[in-house]
Amino acid sequence: MTAQLVTRFKDITTDGAILELVIWKVPKPVPPTQHGYKYRAAYVVNGVRVVGFDNERGKGDHCHLNGVEKPYVFISVEQLVEDFIAAVAARRPI
Repeated sequence: MTAQLVTRFKDITTDGAILELVIWKVPKPVPPTQHGYKYRAAYVVNGVRVVGFDNERGKGDHCHLNGVEKPYVFISVEQLVEDFIAAVAARRPI
């Protein structure tokens, strides 16, 4: 099996912020993760990543929130999308 694109989304908001989410189903987990997905999600404002979720090889699942990196527990693709949306919503101007 080759990697299969699950979803890809990119939007530039009216205030110029960038929202991007890419998820792949991969044939083998990306070490040290145990699930079969490779993903990245980012919310960038004025060139600065405010929110990010990814599973970089060697680091595993983690997120970046306001410049702070912390572990992230990947449960499912649906939960990842929900967590990303919630993190962005919490940081978007009203």
